[in-house]
Amino acid sequence: MELEIITHPLEINIHGFGGFAVNKDYVGTAFKLSGKMWETVKREAIKNKGKNIWVYEGNEKVFAGVALEDPLTKDTELEHKIIVLEKYAYYKHIGPYGLIKEKGQMMTKELNSKGFDTTLPYIEIYGHWNSDEEKCETELFMSLK
Repeated sequence: MELEIITHPLEINIHGFGGFAVNKDYVGTAFKLSGKMWETVKREAIKNKGKNIWVYEGNEKVFAGVALEDPLTKDTELEHKIIVLEKYAYYKHIGPYGLIKEKGQMMTKELNSKGFDTTLPYIEIYGHWNSDEEKCETELFMSLK
């Protein structure tokens, strides 16, 4: 696994919806929040960059959002979230989405073995859909202490 350790800040500015992962069902919660977010974005014709961004936070909190093309100029029910990672590990997963959880666990294990302490938030940015699952791209960002 080729992990990149990055020590310059990364700011992610997104709009979407947050919630709590009941019974620690993070993926199910993120899917529901994403569906609600895309429904709102389409209904309100909000220009966006088209990539799902899932943020896993402490206390079973999950946020599903999207980066916008332009700042919002109207009221919307979308929540706004700005995340700044000061130091983080980066990995680009190419392959089926079903392997993302495993890749995240592998990241944590490898980072811990190298003496890094991981923390939240953990972020997944899903690339544009490809019908060939072997070509799907997902960027993983793991915060480091």
